[in-house]
Amino acid sequence: MRPTTHTKDSRKINALLWSVQGVLALLFLFGGGMKLVLPIATLTQQGGPPLPGLFLRFIGVLEVAGALGMVLPGLLHLRAELTPLAAAGLVIVMSGATGVTLASGAAAGALVPVAVGFLAAFVAYGRWRLVPLSRRASLHPTVLRSAA
Repeated sequence: MRPTTHTKDSRKINALLWSVQGVLALLFLFGGGMKLVLPIATLTQQGGPPLPGLFLRFIGVLEVAGALGMVLPGLLHLRAELTPLAAAGLVIVMSGATGVTLASGAAAGALVPVAVGFLAAFVAYGRWRLVPLSRRASLHPTVLRSAA
């Protein structure tokens, strides 16, 4: 069983996780938002294999939801266990993006979704096992009040 006190290392890992979560949230909010606001004709004319416009909109919804799931549960102290699930979902999205990029013949371009997928996997593992937000009583105000 893990100790409930926070070590210096766990604080560093927590800070790193929050930094990666913030960067990924911004990245996916931008990418997903663009898929939601651009006209479908513009989306389907971009490079790579042709994908249906509604499928691209669906991916945009997944990316925006994943971005919000990366930061809002931890910030609001509500359902913090959703953060690693959002990160794991974004790993799946990035796996698909890697496959589509490779199918288009751009092997070097596939490095970006692979790297983003690995960062999302790091967040998923970090928030499940290393520094779970739902167990961090020191951040939750109601736990502090009930202990006093």
